[in-house]
Amino acid sequence: MPARSGATFRDWQRASQSVAAAYFPHELTPLGGGGDPRLTLRTVDLGPVLIGYVGWGADVAVACDYPAAYEVNLPLTGHLESRGRHGTVTSVAGQATVFRADTPSLISHWDATCTVLGVKFDRDWMDREAERVLGRPGTVGSLPDQVRLDAAGPGRDWRHLVAGLSSHARTTPLFSDQPVVRAQLAGAVSAGFLLAVCPEDGGPPARPRMISRVVDAVADDPARAWTAAEMADVAGTSVRRLQDGFRRWMGCTPTEHLVAVRLHRARADLAARPGLTISQVAAAWGFSSASRFAAAFRRRYGHPPSAAR
Repeated sequence: MPARSGATFRDWQRASQSVAAAYFPHELTPLGGGGDPRLTLRTVDLGPVLIGYVGWGADVAVACDYPAAYEVNLPLTGHLESRGRHGTVTSVAGQATVFRADTPSLISHWDATCTVLGVKFDRDWMDREAERVLGRPGTVGSLPDQVRLDAAGPGRDWRHLVAGLSSHARTTPLFSDQPVVRAQLAGAVSAGFLLAVCPEDGGPPARPRMISRVVDAVADDPARAWTAAEMADVAGTSVRRLQDGFRRWMGCTPTEHLVAVRLHRARADLAARPGLTISQVAAAWGFSSASRFAAAFRRRYGHPPSAAR
């Protein structure tokens, strides 16, 4: 679904249809005899993940079954009150309400001042990601009704990640001509969320043999659009355990190792193939842009790629 740069509908039916087209079919009920809506709607489409800002500009209730997708709503202003499995759930800034796929739910009060940063995950894709990232099935269905994202740590980091991506809402999908990059961003959003909100399972870190599988696979194809979940799949373990294992035996994360291998190959190309531009070398080894490649190259080697000629 294409990203929507914005909407200013002041008609309830059109406002509801616009949000339904971007997120979910729903039953919208204005509360308290309020006036016309002042809809805010901006989205960023990453395929299986949709991120966006939604605000009605009026007090409303929203009933929805969340067909085939999970939804995580983070209020940026105001409050969001809903009916959870164990009673009323009220989320404000720094918190998020989680809605389960294919489950009738009611937001009983979305207040007029509330703008929500919403993250929609495709159900089947997210279920597979959860099994690969965490190493156990059925995790997403057991998520809490509400999560805290204001304390220092992975929760707040994830909130900053999705907020940063949402700032790129525009009329065409982000990286529309680079599906590999969009897939990596979607994987980062899902893995970050799962690792932030799912409790540790107490399992041991990955063993060296598992790590060797990933090291060999990366060495064979470093330009591949590797995600953390795919590397964990190669290792036969979860993302969390693989990360623990890499830190313990390699002194870095799997992603840091991947970038180091790519930089090493790129540096060799810069010296041996002067006919290639820096942008061509960056693209050949899986970097999303020449500027990102140059920044990573300088951090690792202390000089720009041009100095490696």
